[in-house]
Amino acid sequence: MKLFTKVTTGLLLYFITVCFSVAMAQSTINVNGKVIDEATNEPIIGATITLIGGAASTSSGNAGDFTLERIPANSKLRVSYLGYESREVIAQDGEMTIALTSSTNTLEDVVVIGYGAVKRKDVTTAISSVSLEDLNERPVVNAGQAIQGRAAGVSVTQPSGAPGGGTSIRIRGTTSFNGSNDPLYVVDGVPVDNINFLSPTDIADMQVLKDASSAAIYGSRAANGVVLITTKQGRVGDAKISFNMLATQNRVTHKLEPLNYAQYKDLMDEIGMINLPSNLSDKTNWFDETFQNGSIQNYQVSISDGTEKLKYFLSGGYINEKGIINTAFYKRYNFRANVENKVRDWLTVNANFSYADYNGNGIVEGTGSNRGGVVMATINTPTYAPVWDPFAAGQYYNQFYGLNITSPLENMARTANNKNRENRLVGAASGTIHILPELNFKSSFAFDRRNALSTTFLDPLSTTWGRNQYGEASDSRNMNTVLTFDNVLNYNKTVGLHTFEAMAGSSWTSSQYTNSYINGSFFRNDLIQTLNAANRISWTGTGSGASNWAIMSYFGRLSYNFDGKYLVTANLRTDGSSKLNPNDRWGVFPSVSAAWRLSSEDFLKDVSWLNDLKIRGGWGQTGNQSGIGDYSYLQLYNITRLPWFETDYDLAVPTISAANLRTPDLTWETTTQTNIGVDFTGFNQRLTVNLDYYYKRTKDMLMYVTLPPGQVSSTITRNEGEMSNRGFEANVNSKNIVQDDFKWNTNFNISVNRNKLESLALQQIYPAARTVEVVNDYVVRNQPGMPMGSFFGYISEGVDPETGDMIYKDINGDGRVSSSDRTFIGDPNPDFTFGLTNDFSYKGFNLSIFLQGSYGNDVFNASRMDTEGMYDGKNQSTRVLQRWRVPGQITEVPRAGYNMLNSTYFIEDGSYLRVKNVSLSYNIKAPGLSRLGINKLQPFISASNLLTWTKYTGLDPEVNQYGNSGAVQGIDWGTYPQSKSFILGLSVEF
Repeated sequence: MKLFTKVTTGLLLYFITVCFSVAMAQSTINVNGKVIDEATNEPIIGATITLIGGAASTSSGNAGDFTLERIPANSKLRVSYLGYESREVIAQDGEMTIALTSSTNTLEDVVVIGYGAVKRKDVTTAISSVSLEDLNERPVVNAGQAIQGRAAGVSVTQPSGAPGGGTSIRIRGTTSFNGSNDPLYVVDGVPVDNINFLSPTDIADMQVLKDASSAAIYGSRAANGVVLITTKQGRVGDAKISFNMLATQNRVTHKLEPLNYAQYKDLMDEIGMINLPSNLSDKTNWFDETFQNGSIQNYQVSISDGTEKLKYFLSGGYINEKGIINTAFYKRYNFRANVENKVRDWLTVNANFSYADYNGNGIVEGTGSNRGGVVMATINTPTYAPVWDPFAAGQYYNQFYGLNITSPLENMARTANNKNRENRLVGAASGTIHILPELNFKSSFAFDRRNALSTTFLDPLSTTWGRNQYGEASDSRNMNTVLTFDNVLNYNKTVGLHTFEAMAGSSWTSSQYTNSYINGSFFRNDLIQTLNAANRISWTGTGSGASNWAIMSYFGRLSYNFDGKYLVTANLRTDGSSKLNPNDRWGVFPSVSAAWRLSSEDFLKDVSWLNDLKIRGGWGQTGNQSGIGDYSYLQLYNITRLPWFETDYDLAVPTISAANLRTPDLTWETTTQTNIGVDFTGFNQRLTVNLDYYYKRTKDMLMYVTLPPGQVSSTITRNEGEMSNRGFEANVNSKNIVQDDFKWNTNFNISVNRNKLESLALQQIYPAARTVEVVNDYVVRNQPGMPMGSFFGYISEGVDPETGDMIYKDINGDGRVSSSDRTFIGDPNPDFTFGLTNDFSYKGFNLSIFLQGSYGNDVFNASRMDTEGMYDGKNQSTRVLQRWRVPGQITEVPRAGYNMLNSTYFIEDGSYLRVKNVSLSYNIKAPGLSRLGINKLQPFISASNLLTWTKYTGLDPEVNQYGNSGAVQGIDWGTYPQSKSFILGLSVEF
């Protein structure tokens, strides 16, 4: 009986299962379809097709095709793809064609913020997104160049045009005196101090956090703003291979003309310094010998693929840049791997690794020709001189009748064998646990390791300096490892019209640095350039060192959104830094921001042309402890070696002496910022306007204060002064023409900033930037009440027609001109900077025109002091042909040997408008390409720095001899100029 019951039950279950299976078979269907662009009918590759209410999902293939098997009949499918409006359709048995329309709702775009993301329409702070659409068609070597002219409130300059030259980035003005003014860069969640290692073509998204309410979540490292960079990731769909290449020819944009021999001899006769023979002639055009056509070769390749479980992106690239000055070069190899794996429904892991190896060699710039300056020597070297000494084989000519002159080629030879190489490995691994649909926890560990090697070699024969030293060489190595460990808990919950977000986390950062250096001289020849061939190893120039620092941080964020109308966000971060005094090393950095969306209110929601109108405001504080030493608050010591090889020192040990005064109360430099903004989108999202006004004040500035003579040290690190920046920004995006065949988009941004050094505690005047030796005086004075980097000197009032001397204004009226008659004579800070981009597309053609400029900034042209000063035997530019020669002559150029001082005579308007880039591309479409598996074949031509309108008489107005300095700006003294570039390239996608 029991057996009968078991058999009967089994048969019954089997019968039910068969019937259920038949029923299910009859109610499911197989869907085959294709996803296309509604406007062009082109297939969309990688679109996601998901069964609503079910687990089935797939993506469109190389021809836009997809297949879903055994899904319920009459069910709904959601089809989505980035840049297109999502669409829901009813599943149909057999073939389906689903057309998607391009998305115009930029308000729904997701914006990356600190430790999270938010829809653009819900942003309550000042954030700028940088367009990277034309990046492949520009000769951008450094990722920082991609920001120039693209974001309001962000000033990007390239102080030097040398190959691989870095950029100076200021977000809303100069904030710190001696500390760093660079923003914090966060690449895929990893904080880094620069982005030289990053290939621009690997960047998918770039956001700039400008105000304190957005940047305060990064606390002590965000005083100068934050640049968030997201690199490209793999996507669901067929594997994609992309290849980009470009070749660039670079040319010098401006040329200065030197005196020929007859004109030079005439000038020397007036000065009376040397007596030149009359039988010499012009032999060498030093400008043509120095400058050449430079070039850039750039090759980048990437492979990406993905499934619902695993996505990856791999890329590699090579850049080779040869400068317009022929000994300067820059090379970089880069590799990147980004992997995301959904291990379980509750666990996702990510790994991002980047390796870069870059090698470069610059020239001596930013100084006079008698100190090795190459650019100045192209004018200062007399044209009668040959390159090589005809009576001394292998030596550069230096028989200048007793004058201290070296030719530009000899100056170039002094650094021709120098190499600056660095390899950098940046990696991060993270795991995200989805505890609940509303709650997740992310833990990440990142490392940033840099190995740098700098070598020099100067042979003992060819140059004057090399012969004096019998050849010299050096080897300097350093390694820096930064480890970061972050743990972040995120919670999001929506209840009716109320949306809440809470985030809390901690971050630990540790840095370890080591270095070693060795110098040698007395080489037999140039055949062996390593230090094992040096007969003398420097007694004082050899050694090693090490240091470390660490930061511990805790942070949190709360945000509330009611019906998309009222939005409030509050951040709090506390940081403890090992660089600061233990009693003052913890800083608390709060921020709060709020927004009111007027367009959602009843009185505006029916306005048809208004898509979005939002008023927002924010306040916050950020800190800064960069730019000072790792042990700035401690008492440090100098170590002096004793010569063990001398009598009485055979058993000696080094002596130590105090190196500084201790600063027991050293604490955070703190910047407080207030921001008010308006965001407008209208006319069917064809016009977007963002307006911002801000005021920020920095207190407790970390500065090196000069001490009176007789102290243990000449300086002390202190929290010394206050500085302010206030400004206005506007960003306008418009879609002027939107048609199927023709589109025209415009982006315009303008930034106004006013900087002032408000107060100083001890030292009230900080002079800086000495000019040529014959003047030997500072041209920059930083003091309260003035903008940073203000020029200081005499006011020139023209040339005295009777004496030929320069007339300087007697400001104090005492009847004579003295140092008390100096005053502020210029401001290197621009009145405003701007950028304008117009993008046109017609069928397969794309044209982009990018203009960028600066207005109202002064440049102190110290180069003219060497090329027009007429104070010694150096050759001069042809402008001195207009010099005063006889009493009664009216001219702007004084006599030879005049009383030259730092004055307004050398202050020039540095305003400029530049056609930064023009690019034209064509996307070739042909049935044959599709059959070969080629999805994109796009050749392009481009030109950078094509035209520049400026009154500046130097080689380039975008210049600063002192590079990235905050205290000194806008000085041109033989700086490597920008170049004009012509580009030919090809972009291919398989």
